[in-house]
Order: sequence, then C-alpha cells, then structure tokens
Amino acid sequence: MSQIAVIYWSQTGNTEQMANAICEGIKSAGGEAVLLHVADTSAQEAAKYGRMALGCPAMGAEVLEEAEFDPFFTELEGNLGGKRVALFGSYGWGDGQWMRDWVKRADDAGALLIGDGLMAHETPDDDALAACRALGESLVKA
Repeated sequence: MSQIAVIYWSQTGNTEQMANAICEGIKSAGGEAVLLHVADTSAQEAAKYGRMALGCPAMGAEVLEEAEFDPFFTELEGNLGGKRVALFGSYGWGDGQWMRDWVKRADDAGALLIGDGLMAHETPDDDALAACRALGESLVKA
C-alpha cells in the first residue's frame, strides 16, 4: 500500500484536528499516512501521491484560504485526474458553499472523490472526529 497524503491549512486548529483524525483512520485501516501542513509541501510533491485528503476551512465569504491553500490547490488541480481525493474542513458561518465549490473544482479536474466533502462546524465534536476517522479508512479501502 502506498502512502496517503493528508495536506491541510488551519488557522484555529479545527481543521488540523480533523486532519489528525483522518490520519488515525488511515492507520487503523492498515494504511500509511503522511501528514503535511500546506506550507511544508508543494503542488508538485503532492501530485506524486495517488491518494490524498485535502483540508481547508471556509474563509471570508466562504472561500478557500487565499494566501497559501488556494494557490496550492490551483496549481495541484490539473494533476488530480484519476487520483482518489477526499476534501475536508471546518466552518463557522454560511451553509457550506465553499465546500460545494471546492468539490466541483476537484470533480471537474477528474479527481475520484471520496465522499461529498466533510465539514465540521467550528471545533469538531466526537461525531465529526469519528466521521474523519471513517473518511481516512475509506481512503485506504477505495
């Protein structure tokens, strides 16, 4: 089994908690997770993974974080075709439009999406963290 990248950006730690729980799920299903903050990798490096979970919270008017994560994803987008990809993130307002837009971008890029984008409102509770672990397991089994 090849490594599965979990790449995220987090301002308050909520999306980071989700990323850690996804890694737990990957490991519990027998996979090997590589946890990376978006600042510690590049789109070129990320494109080497066949399976990945990408995490970013809703920012501003329900958009991806614009200084680091959106430029990273924009560069990575053209390399997502045929890759198993899960999207996740936290939000504090709105109705999840940022996630729907992000899922559409990944789908349009040819990613083989695992789920419809996992969202947690504010700090992930036990149910949200369990959903993250299940998402990690799904990445291994997909």
